[in-house]
Amino acid sequence: MPNPDDKCPICNMSLIPVPASGGSSTTGLKLNEIELSPEAAALIDVQTTPVNRRRITHHVNMVGMVAYDETRLSYTTAYMSGRLDRMYVDYTGIPVSKGDHLADIYSPQLLVAKQELALARQSLNRLGDNISATVREGALAVLESARDRLRLLGLNADQIEAMEAGRETGDQITLYAPTSGVVIEKHAKPGSYVNEGDRIYTIADLSQVWVMLEAYESDLPWLRYGQEVSFTVQGLGDYHFDGKIVFIDPIFDPRKRTARVRVNVDNTQGILKPGMFVRAEVSSDLAEAGRIVAPDLAGKWISPMHPEVIRDEPGPCPVCGMDLVRAEDLGYLVASDQGQPPLVVPDTAVLRTGQRGVVYVQTRQQESPRFEGRIVELGPSGDGFIIVQSGLEEGDLVVTRGNFQIDSALQIQAKHSMMNPEHTGDTISSNTKEVNNVHIHGSTADTVRQVYAAYFDLAKALANDDIDAAHQQAQTLRTALSSVDMADVPDVFTASWADQLSEADDIETMRSAFEPLSDMLIALLEVSHIEGLGSVYRAHCPMAFDFKGASWLTPEPVIANPYFGESMLKCGTIEETLSEPTKSTVPARESPNQSGHVHE
Repeated sequence: MPNPDDKCPICNMSLIPVPASGGSSTTGLKLNEIELSPEAAALIDVQTTPVNRRRITHHVNMVGMVAYDETRLSYTTAYMSGRLDRMYVDYTGIPVSKGDHLADIYSPQLLVAKQELALARQSLNRLGDNISATVREGALAVLESARDRLRLLGLNADQIEAMEAGRETGDQITLYAPTSGVVIEKHAKPGSYVNEGDRIYTIADLSQVWVMLEAYESDLPWLRYGQEVSFTVQGLGDYHFDGKIVFIDPIFDPRKRTARVRVNVDNTQGILKPGMFVRAEVSSDLAEAGRIVAPDLAGKWISPMHPEVIRDEPGPCPVCGMDLVRAEDLGYLVASDQGQPPLVVPDTAVLRTGQRGVVYVQTRQQESPRFEGRIVELGPSGDGFIIVQSGLEEGDLVVTRGNFQIDSALQIQAKHSMMNPEHTGDTISSNTKEVNNVHIHGSTADTVRQVYAAYFDLAKALANDDIDAAHQQAQTLRTALSSVDMADVPDVFTASWADQLSEADDIETMRSAFEPLSDMLIALLEVSHIEGLGSVYRAHCPMAFDFKGASWLTPEPVIANPYFGESMLKCGTIEETLSEPTKSTVPARESPNQSGHVHE
């Protein structure tokens, strides 16, 4: 504005003068370089950190439920047809010990078998001692055959002995608990008739339970068989339980977009009860290429079915008999082949926009420091650091504070901003493929529309300062993003931002993660046509993130600022209409409903 008394037409704030030099030098620099004057450098207060190599820990958070250990379920079944005259355990939930009496059953089949045993015993007794060995062996064989028939009917040795001695004279037989545990199902009632093989009771041994967790697609690379899992149970406070991953489902649930992860947990104290809700965490120490480091498993052999079995040498599993396998074969990086740690940078050094990761590197450390913008290929993150796959070398000084201001200074000098994917410069390369006018239709369009619907609800929650609703919508958005088939959408689309939103602890952190998500969804609309999406508007707030500015999408041409919420709800303008089948630019203040100029 030429008049110093003018106000900003967007936010109504007073204007400030711009120095003629812009506070930096532009002579002899590349499009992605900038040199700051001593005054500008002092004002920005740039801080740098050298790129180094170190191990980082990646944390995977999951939720799930406590369940019965299916291998510890036992069943009391009818070995013969008959009538249940009495059931001693008459309701579920009763704890029983092995050998406890459960029910009395009357069976004509049992009476016949008892008579055969009595006759066989009487025949042997009548023979006396003055008989040949052959005759005695035949009588003993008949007696043993009668005993075997009773064993096949489910009688134990004590019951058979009592019948043979004549101490058991009733016409009923008692069924006993085959194992200790809790009766979780009662399949019959007193007086009912059961057939051979019918279940009467189901007993669960709760001394060990399963914890069934749900792992998202993005979490699966960091999970391995045999990993330690720590979890808490809702209602039991901060008390932590531990277990080992024993199973990762090879089948992916297409509806939830998750895979089941099973953890075996000792429950000898009986604290865990099936049906309890749990929150779990798995921590993975990462080496290069994201491989999981487990130095304590060097030279160890693990059972492929029972991860608690760890041996120093090969051999069979004492539980299931399967051959033990080397820890390295299960995906672990052990001490003997760890190699050098990965190259990492602090996460505050990376500016994200869509799929791009941008860092600024200090290339000269004089009174007028010089900075160069670079696009980097990033790996997994953890402990406040991000693994760098390419774009940096060990010892490079990356900017960890002041990088947004440096990028803004580039824009003031009319250079190519590293945050703008449309201007990468002759010296900058991008991993994003050139795509134009991609038509997204069919089932892929359905899932992409679900992403935008969840995104709109998340923007509304942030504008309302509703952290609980924002968390809920972030989870919905994460599920929707993971449902999209990446092979059917342009490369600008990525699901990586969902994790940052879901794991944010406060609303400001969520707003920071909301910006790159918005940039990604805007970029997708700029290069593709999404069938059935309808009109979508791009809004922009120039004051977000210390005047760096940020955009977002809205289904209505009304400003509700998700970056400030109620404090500056109407700050921003509608900049563009992204609609089907064409896209057109809309004047910023054509309608009073399209912009707001209230600065509260």
